[in-house]
Amino acid sequence: MSLDVHEIRKDFKPLDQMINKKPLIYFDNACMTLKPNQVIDAMNEYYYNFPGCHGRTFHRFGKLTTEKYQESRGIIADFLGAEKSNEIIFVRNTTEGINLVARSLKFEGNDVVVTLNTEHNSNLLPWQHLKHTRKIEHRIVELNPDLTFNMDNFKKAMDKNVRLVSMGHCSNLSGICIPAEDIIELAHKYGALVMLDGAQSAAHHEIDVKELDVDFFVVSFHKLLGPSGIGVLYGKENLLNKMPPYLLGGETVTDTTYESLTLAPLPDKFEAGLQNYAGAMGAAAAAEYLQNITFKDIHEHITSLNERITEKILSLSDVSIIGPKEPSKRSGILNIVVKDMKALEVAHILNESNNIMVRAGVHCVHSWFNANKVPHSLRSSFYLYNTSDEIDIFFENLKNIIKFFK
Repeated sequence: MSLDVHEIRKDFKPLDQMINKKPLIYFDNACMTLKPNQVIDAMNEYYYNFPGCHGRTFHRFGKLTTEKYQESRGIIADFLGAEKSNEIIFVRNTTEGINLVARSLKFEGNDVVVTLNTEHNSNLLPWQHLKHTRKIEHRIVELNPDLTFNMDNFKKAMDKNVRLVSMGHCSNLSGICIPAEDIIELAHKYGALVMLDGAQSAAHHEIDVKELDVDFFVVSFHKLLGPSGIGVLYGKENLLNKMPPYLLGGETVTDTTYESLTLAPLPDKFEAGLQNYAGAMGAAAAAEYLQNITFKDIHEHITSLNERITEKILSLSDVSIIGPKEPSKRSGILNIVVKDMKALEVAHILNESNNIMVRAGVHCVHSWFNANKVPHSLRSSFYLYNTSDEIDIFFENLKNIIKFFK
């Protein structure tokens, strides 16, 4: 079965627009995906029909909010393969989820955190901070020159002092996914915990945290058809129970005195204050939308788009691809450097001339760009509503821009 992209596109209103009599082409999905009507409807249902507080009241709005909020948690637990819904903690995004673990997991001076040399700033800066404040050791595993995973380098980084391995499941720089099962198995042999940054993987890979045996998994729903400002941290129940919250306030306690507090059980102890209830319901609607489409079909579709554009890009002598040339290894991401041209200017021309939206810059991976002396790159990223016709239009415009300025 393949995706019926024509039918899918009907669910995404932004794609109906015409600017200067030309359609919009959206190739910035690695940053944020578009939202289907079903997600907007789920959020509007909350705001229109029962805009109350969760867990604090007994009136109609409060009861319905509590019911829908908890129902959303259960849907997302099922979406990620979690055994229990209380293992799902609502956060604003992947960044907050990683910071929650960094602040709440007990680290001591001789502990080691292992990451990759292509980590997003969200999975780099929290460990830099702990290195300076708690004197932990931060080890960075170098990937192969084509940015594929180097198991030998990972093995060299592991020893009994490693407390946590925290890695991007799929890279927002190259699109490459790491061999998570092998990494988790080896890390657990050393007694280390593993956290996967699933911001780029959950949109086109079926995730089963229980089968993976991963200890923590974080994801932002704005990257998989959901609203912005909502994400989840999955954590194994026994680990979350031992971790103190790093934010305190309403909902995180069951009782207080002027001198003491009694923490609430999971998941409430990590969800301080009023939450993004509409966002949680929108995230659940996004999860249900994706569950009605097989991830196999999504992955095959975006890979086929990448194959189409890669074949064309490789015909251009002045363009190099970040990562391997084989599109099957890069999922739905094509990140390129155009010789003697500024990526920001190319992106601007594509947008202004033909409504083609791509991302230019360093993609929150400043560290890799600085280390490799690459100024900026031009990243296009594809998703289930993109078409082969859009690929062709993008390439012809890119080729003409390069030709004009050369």
